[in-house]
Amino acid sequence: MLKEKVNMYIGKIRAIEGVRGCALISRDGIMLGQSMDGDFNEPWLAAMCATLFASAESASGILGIPPPEDVCVRGGGSSLVVLGAGEKVLVVVVGRSSFERTEGARTLEAITMEIGGSF
Repeated sequence: MLKEKVNMYIGKIRAIEGVRGCALISRDGIMLGQSMDGDFNEPWLAAMCATLFASAESASGILGIPPPEDVCVRGGGSSLVVLGAGEKVLVVVVGRSSFERTEGARTLEAITMEIGGSF
């Protein structure tokens, strides 16, 4: 059941224009599922993305500002966006460097909220 749900959300995210790849990971860095091109170490990617998001949350706390909804890393015409999806899941998206300013990003936010309520 969990695998089917994860795959359904991955399919929804991959259908968004500008998305080149995506993954769902647990907030403690476990890969739940992914659809990305290339050969890479899935456990390391999951751990690094969870660490990136947790570090941004910690920095926000130190500064006394609200926690992030997402963390974006841009470079070379591409972007890596890690979004919080409820208390248990993070969504990782690889897209164009301008992805976070598109209609696709707004669609992704809606799907992320749906995921947060689902797990």
